[in-house]
Amino acid sequence: MQGIQRRIVYITLYEGIAIVAASAGLALMTDAGLGHSGVLAVAASVIAVIWNLVFNSLFERWESRQAVRGRSLRRRIAHAIGFEGGLIAFLVPMFAWGLGVSLWQALVMDLGLVVFFLVYTFVFNWAFDRVFGLPASAAAKVPVAA
Repeated sequence: MQGIQRRIVYITLYEGIAIVAASAGLALMTDAGLGHSGVLAVAASVIAVIWNLVFNSLFERWESRQAVRGRSLRRRIAHAIGFEGGLIAFLVPMFAWGLGVSLWQALVMDLGLVVFFLVYTFVFNWAFDRVFGLPASAAAKVPVAA
């Protein structure tokens, strides 16, 4: 599976699981109920979907220009850290506003989620690639017969 179909399946599965996990995590870390936390989780998911499309497009463009193909452990770790690092920049202000806490408190709460999501992103991507195959940007090039 390649292209937009791959991205739609990826985002739907990833964000569905993420909304459930983030809602529960935010509810446990704050006095906000599950409903309020769920609204913030859905908003975070929308932001994450947009960031996901932008980040993965840029990552795959970079990846396609690399001499070494495939997704090594090092490349998967770089992908997970890059994605989550960018997401922090978007979500911390939203959590601070939505939960009525300082940016520092929101960052500390978000770091708890980041630890979970770093592992989740790594495992999800690995499993997704195993089930659906690597994207064309990471697949080994097939030599052309003369």
